[in-house]
Order: sequence, then C-alpha cells, then structure tokens
Amino acid sequence: MSDQKFDLVIRGGTVVDGTGAPAFNADVAINGQHIVAVGHVPGAGTQEIDARGKIVTPGFVDIHTHYDGQAIWDKQMAPGSWHGATTMVVGNCGVGFAPVRAHDHDKLIELMEGVEDIPAPCLAEGLDWQWESFPEYLDALDSGQRDVDICTQLPHSALRVYVMGDRAIRLEDATADDIRQMRELCTEAIQAGAMGFSTSRLLNHKTLAGAHVPSLRAHEDELTEIALGMADAGFGQIQLVTDAHQSNPTEEFGMLRRIVEKSGRPCVFSLSQRHDSPDAWRHWMQLSDAAIDAGHSIRPVFAPRPIGLLFGLNGTQNPFSGAPSYKAIADLPLAERVAIMRDPQFRERLLAEDPYSESNFALMPRLGGDAMYERMFPLGDEPDYEPDRETSIAAQARRTGRSARDVAYDALLEDDGKSFLFCTLTNYAHYNLECSREMLNHRNAIVGLGDGGAHVGFIADASFSTFLLTWWGRDRPEGRLPLEELIRRQTSDTANAVGLHDRGVIRPGLKADINIIDFDKLKLHKPYMAFDLPAGGRRLLQKATGYVATLVSGVVTYRDGVATGATPGKLVRGRQAAQPAG
Repeated sequence: MSDQKFDLVIRGGTVVDGTGAPAFNADVAINGQHIVAVGHVPGAGTQEIDARGKIVTPGFVDIHTHYDGQAIWDKQMAPGSWHGATTMVVGNCGVGFAPVRAHDHDKLIELMEGVEDIPAPCLAEGLDWQWESFPEYLDALDSGQRDVDICTQLPHSALRVYVMGDRAIRLEDATADDIRQMRELCTEAIQAGAMGFSTSRLLNHKTLAGAHVPSLRAHEDELTEIALGMADAGFGQIQLVTDAHQSNPTEEFGMLRRIVEKSGRPCVFSLSQRHDSPDAWRHWMQLSDAAIDAGHSIRPVFAPRPIGLLFGLNGTQNPFSGAPSYKAIADLPLAERVAIMRDPQFRERLLAEDPYSESNFALMPRLGGDAMYERMFPLGDEPDYEPDRETSIAAQARRTGRSARDVAYDALLEDDGKSFLFCTLTNYAHYNLECSREMLNHRNAIVGLGDGGAHVGFIADASFSTFLLTWWGRDRPEGRLPLEELIRRQTSDTANAVGLHDRGVIRPGLKADINIIDFDKLKLHKPYMAFDLPAGGRRLLQKATGYVATLVSGVVTYRDGVATGATPGKLVRGRQAAQPAG
C-alpha cells in the first residue's frame, strides 16, 4: 500500500465531508476524476497539497444560477466559481435560450434582459446561436470549456415561444395541440440531458418594455402535461418562482401539489420573506412540509441573507436614476458625473426633482419611493449584510436633521463614486436575519437563490456560499450553526435535490470536486463593478480570500482565489450515480 501512487493527495486537512457528520482529520487521495481514499494515505501523490490547519469540503453545488449565456462565451463562471461553486444549475425562472427559432432570438434576449438584468447588447454579441432545439443547445454547452460543471433546465418561456410564437408573447392560452407539442419537447429535452423544467409566475418578471413573461398565466393543464413529459422520460425536476403564495398560498400550492402528484416529479420553489407580508412565507412552508410528509417532494429554496439591491453610480440603478437632471448626465464617464454631482447648484436642482417619475426600474414601486431609505444601508468596505436599523440612510437623516435623499446623495459620492448602498428587498422585514435562521434550521429548506450570472448591474448575491460559512458559521454574535451542517446544506443537500448523486460528499467513488479553505481567514470583499461582458457590458463582481484551492474533477481550478487556467468543467446530462469505490 505504501508504494501506491495517486494523481493527487490532499494531506492532513480537517475533512468536513458534506454529510453533516463531525469533522475529522484525514488525507484525501484522488485518481483521475474521483476520490479513491479518505483517511491515512501512506502512498504518494504525483501532486500533493498541504491542507494542515485548513478545512477540506466537497465543492459547492449551486442550484439557482443564470449563467445560461455566460456559459456559451466564457470559460470562468465568475463570480460563483470564486466562492467554491463547482457545479451550477442554469435555466432557472423559465427564461433561457432554447429551444428557439432564428426569428425569435431577440424575443428571448428581451426576456432575459428584463427578467435577469443581463444587457441585450452583451447577449447579442456573446451568443452565437449555433442551435435551435434544446438538444442542440446542450451540444453547444457540451463543446465549451469552463471552470465548473454546468447543468441546465428547459425554460418555460422559451418553450412557449417556440411552440406558440407571438401568441405566447400575448399571453394567450395554449391549445391542446400546443400542450401536446410542449410535452413532447420536454421529453426530448430530458432525454437529451436537461435536469428539469423551470417556470415563472412572478408579476414583476417583465421585459424592459413592460411585457410579462409568456409563462405567467399558463394554466394547470399545460403545466401538468409538461411535467408528465418529464415523467415520460423518467427524470427531471420542476423549478418554480411565483408570488401568488403571498396572496393565496393554498390555491397556488394546491395546483403545484396536484402537478407533482400526477407527474411524480419533484419540485423546488423560491421562497423569501416579503416586507409587506412578513409572515406569509411560513404558510407556504407548512404546505410544503405537509406535501413532503405525504411523500411528494416540494421543497423551498431560500437565501441565507437579505436579497438586496446595490445602488451605485456605477451600477444599473441608483436612487436618482429617474430624476431628469441625473438622466441628462447618466451616460457620462463616472469621474465626470462625480465632478458634476459635487457642484452645489447641480445638487440643489437634482434633489428638488422627482426621482421616480421617469424611472424604468421595475422594482421601484415595490420599494415604496422614499420609504426605501428605511431599508437602505451603506455597504462599506467590509460588507455588513445584517446591518443595524440605526445605520440606515433614513435613520442617519433623522439623527442629523437632513433629508434621506441628501444623505444618500453624499453616500453615493464616497470612494469617488464607486461606493454602493445596500437596499434590502426581502428577508429583512424585522431588521434582522431571524427568518433566514429559521429556514436554515428547517429540515426541508434548500440554500440558494444566489442568481449568479443575473442582475449583473444591481445584485451581487453569488457570494452566498462564502457568507453562509463566515456569518452563520463563525462571525454572527448569536444563532450560529455548526460548520458541518452549513457545508452539508450547499453540497450533498443541493446535489441530491437535483439528482447529482456522484458529488457533494468526500467519499471514495464520488467525484473529486473539492474546496480547501482557510476558515479562519475566509473573508468577503466589497463588490465592485467590472466592464468585461461582451460589448463592454458591466457586471458586479465580489471576491473572497481564504479559498486555498478549488478542484473540479480532480483538477485544481483556483489557487488562493486565482484561476489556474484549467477548465475541466463539463456539461452534466441528467441524473448522475456514484462510481464504485476503489
């Protein structure tokens, strides 16, 4: 045994294996793409990594991302891959790029731009459209090189447009023939390797022109038949976003449960605490528990911190984006805008204007105008995602006898206009994260909703995985959770939820997707704006320190947060089973 050779051995780390079991000291040996030994490994590795004093975890499996386009044009699925994610599921929320007819390319771009805030020029330049059918899109993904594994789902809006054309855009009811075609195309997609089917019933999912997503009003018979298309193929999950659970959860969930019962397919749905109905999420959770107890898998996916908007002069939006004076300078370089905004006369004129009347920001009505300043906080150089209520822009204004707009104006000019204001949109109704803590302690809830690859100009939540470990596992003054459980929640739990049984645990026979983390030094940095998308488009990025190494399929993709250039990531097609150990 002592003469045995391995491709790579990780030596002496504290293994947090992804099952929730207590951590233990061990070596981890890898041959090819798989773990072959965990424990005392007397043999030698062609490559060895010293992990003493570090934790060794499975790679994180992020089941709610929107790298659908980025996976076509880019090799790095940043920022998610910077935060330990080694497998990502795209095609969420019913939007995506296949199936598609050539004359409908722009329609799908408009939907992705409006729903997920990925600029149309970036998508138009970055997508080569070397596909029409969903299997052809999978082949296009399969031909690419990237630093993570990618799984994808069949998006309902794209499917509807493909089958119904402009009738889908007009939100018309599907005919029996339409529904038959959608079922057949769903079966085809799953057989080709799709992980499931996604749909959106959110009212604020719109194009920039204000058109609702084609899936919004799809009836139960349509959704049932598509789910039965997955049953025909013998695999696949339903992924759902809806806000109907806020007003009538029993009716909406009743429909969903009937679909799951008839199709036998599992479902995951997005759940958060809305500030206008802070306890409504509990009803949906209770309905989910009852369904699971009856043998029907319907699980909520939640965020471990507020889903928050980042307002900044470099971002897509700021509190003054709709004001006429700001709109007149909005396209100027940042330094010029900052210089103009520091002029007292310009400041006085802008602050006197209505900043909402000409806003094209779909969420502005939900933020409540100037009431949003009650939930808006300076993010700072060391981001605080559970800020004290008294640090809000509104609270600062009250203490200093100024208007909230006045305080926000000054805050935006800090760091030469590169600072951000953090406006909590959900999960912060009571100015704390107790709702997230409650969901973290819930047996059926799944951690997610980082939305990596989407909302590139005003949300930077792909760092959820790092936040989960630092805040909930180390830094929060009270209510912390065991590290072993936090690792389980974003490894084996998420992997098993979508049928990836070949990863998510450090065990012989499983895939060698691994993070080596200096837990004591793990730290989130403040978000920043980069201009590196196709066509020079902007996107928010956020880095972390403390990730010593990340491995995908036994290959080191990152060392100390820096990409090695290796791109072992593959397209994952359908359910995955563990390999025999040995």
